[in-house]
Amino acid sequence: MVVDATYFGLRKENSAWCVVVFRDQKKKENLWWKFSDYETKLVYLEGKEYLEELGYKILSVTGDGFGGIKQAFSGIPYQMCQTHMKRLVIRGTTHHPKLEAGQVLLALIKTLHKTDKETFRRRFIHYHLKYTSFLNQKTINHETGLMDYTHRELRKASLSLTVFIPHLFTYEKDRSVPNTSNSLEGHFSHIKDIIGIHRGLSKPLKEKVLSSILLASSIAPNKKKLDEIL
Repeated sequence: MVVDATYFGLRKENSAWCVVVFRDQKKKENLWWKFSDYETKLVYLEGKEYLEELGYKILSVTGDGFGGIKQAFSGIPYQMCQTHMKRLVIRGTTHHPKLEAGQVLLALIKTLHKTDKETFRRRFIHYHLKYTSFLNQKTINHETGLMDYTHRELRKASLSLTVFIPHLFTYEKDRSVPNTSNSLEGHFSHIKDIIGIHRGLSKPLKEKVLSSILLASSIAPNKKKLDEIL
């Protein structure tokens, strides 16, 4: 099962809200969803308990790095989405890092989709041994006057990989487990295209349209169907 949330509205203006979706990737079927102001562990736990009460047995869950997902599905095999992991690291290295430590980490994360657990883990240990002292360097932050990590973002990227590496290759034990949540992201993309056509919709109407699309597991209802919904 793949789980994720997609947001609507503007976070900077505090008008954002989201829909959390549980999807069966093989059947391309949306199993459960809920509208919320933001993602929380309790929302994911609610969906999990709802499906289990219906008799579903959740064999695995693939999601992004939101901590509430792993907590809500404690005891169930968890696969960290490899695409999200790559994005997290690149956020710290950038696509064109100037520092050697950034260049090496970028090169490493680009191999994630085409390597195995032991090879990737061994390479990351070598990276860690070579660059930890460099990443832990501190200098004076001229804005605060306090000591701070010199390469803060790059260090965060390395630490995020340390945290998630135990969950990056869960799929190796069971090839039916998706190693990314790309299928759900693609579904969200189509849904947003549909919602974008009707930019003036109020939140209640958007929720009504979203519910209809998610209920049908449809990514492209025709104009007649949209007119019926609206």
